[in-house]
Amino acid sequence: MAKITFIGAGSLVFTRNLCSDILFVPALQDCTLTLMDIDPVRLEQSRKVVQAIIDRRGVSAKIETTTDRRAAIKDADYVVTTFQQGGLEAYRLDIEIPQKYGVEQCVGDTLGPGGVFRALRTIPVLNALGHEMDDLAPDALLLNYVNPMAANCWAYDRGTGRPHVGLCHSVQGTSEMLARWIEVPYDEVTYRSAGINHQAFFLDFKRGDEDLYPRIWKAIENPTIYGEEPVRIDIMKHFGYFVTESSGHASEYMPYFRKTPAMIKDELVPKFKSPNDHWFDWARTGGYLKHCIERQAKFNNEYEAMIADGSVVPKERTHEYGASIMEAMETNQPTVIAGNVPNRGLIDNLPQGCCVEVPCLVNGNGIQPTKIGNVPPQLAALNRTNINVQELIVGASLTGSTEAVYHAVMLDPLTSAVCTLDQIRSMVGEMLAAQKQWLPQFKHIQDIVTV
Repeated sequence: MAKITFIGAGSLVFTRNLCSDILFVPALQDCTLTLMDIDPVRLEQSRKVVQAIIDRRGVSAKIETTTDRRAAIKDADYVVTTFQQGGLEAYRLDIEIPQKYGVEQCVGDTLGPGGVFRALRTIPVLNALGHEMDDLAPDALLLNYVNPMAANCWAYDRGTGRPHVGLCHSVQGTSEMLARWIEVPYDEVTYRSAGINHQAFFLDFKRGDEDLYPRIWKAIENPTIYGEEPVRIDIMKHFGYFVTESSGHASEYMPYFRKTPAMIKDELVPKFKSPNDHWFDWARTGGYLKHCIERQAKFNNEYEAMIADGSVVPKERTHEYGASIMEAMETNQPTVIAGNVPNRGLIDNLPQGCCVEVPCLVNGNGIQPTKIGNVPPQLAALNRTNINVQELIVGASLTGSTEAVYHAVMLDPLTSAVCTLDQIRSMVGEMLAAQKQWLPQFKHIQDIVTV
């Protein structure tokens, strides 16, 4: 009977979905789900939702809840991280302070000033958790869902050396979308993707021996399809391969799309003609922050009614990898995932030791990454512009160097496209001062003098 611990279980929608996936797996239906969060109100909301799933499905799983992290991870087999250090209060600072300096982020959770500071808030918590797992759950696997994925996992590897995998849904979601675009049944598609989280690329996309990329090239000329993913399609047209993360996200990781508010309003946003309104909204500055606030309010207002009428209980498994990993490890029935793991000889033309996203075999032996070799040089070059920032984030957090924080943001592709060095130094100083309560690794923030 596996013990599965959620750190940050107050992330209600995600906890609901992943617990539902777990409880669809026969080998996990007698597990113990230990939910931990520092917010007792949201923790109780999650408990009620997960209990409703157990009751409706008639399975024998049991729930434990606690606000004590050490108690939660004791004797765990799997530890799932879904927390957001600083919550929406800190996230708002990630968006609003850079916007004063002309840095227009629509998501701000992976790169850019927002991604840098989200990582700096998260890494101390992740690494403290890893050291606690050494004492209390030495054989447990960490399944990290917390962004920014690459920087967090890299720092966790450097800081703890513990087994882990970083998980996202970009690869599976995008592969499903591409299959839909080219009208090929998804169960007939095979593919290889590799790179870094949120900037991996489909190196091939096939049906049997048939290369499906020519069909993708034809499909993207359809104006309706272009309106769904204009940034990703523009990237493919110029770099030759389709990237795994959405247009809103992808527009932040390069210097080409978000240089000014006018450029976003007059050039970027009008390209989106998808009926999928939230992608259109995410192209705007702070679009995802708005989405998070609205989603939280909606669930807070409606979850009790959803429990009562049963609609809170999902009808089928999602495409998240978490439950599939646990199922494969518990039953020794193999599966393949896109996992974020240390680059130890996996992608030769990316820095060794950084966090890469590659196909991984999972079975009773755990996570087994696939060696890719070299990715196309233009894709590796794009990845390295992001990895440069990640490396400095990791160094800053593990050494307590505030100067490395400035350097990380100075090298960020979006920020460097719109700000001078003096502006960046002033912006970062302001962000350090505003977020010092969540940055324990930096001892002298109060002494920072901005330019």
